[in-house]
Amino acid sequence: MTDEQRVQIINLREAGNGYKKIGQLLGLSENTVKSFCQRRNLGGVVVQAAADVSVCKCCGKPVPQTAGRKEKKFCSDRCRMKWWNSHLDQVQRKANYDFVCPVCKKPFTVYGNANRKYCSHECYIEDRFGGGRS
Repeated sequence: MTDEQRVQIINLREAGNGYKKIGQLLGLSENTVKSFCQRRNLGGVVVQAAADVSVCKCCGKPVPQTAGRKEKKFCSDRCRMKWWNSHLDQVQRKANYDFVCPVCKKPFTVYGNANRKYCSHECYIEDRFGGGRS
């Protein structure tokens, strides 16, 4: 390994590149690059560029992004569900359907089910069986 390659490894590592990528760019073995970096305390987690990391909307932890994919906004499913359940006013519901119950004649709104007929289970029972449970 030449002195020029050593300088290039340090610069590439500080730019956030991994051992494998540095090895491919400089024509060196991945293990050679890894050993050099670890001896110089350049090992460990690669510091990613600021554009590749965002912050979880719920807990504030860093959320690593994958190039070519939609931006992730949450670090986990738990955080995603917790945030959306506490921000129901921001949910943009597009599948709202308005109906009138054939039994009680009250108008009601349903989300996501265009085939709904009754406003409640009680109205269904009354229409189907002619009365309530007794």
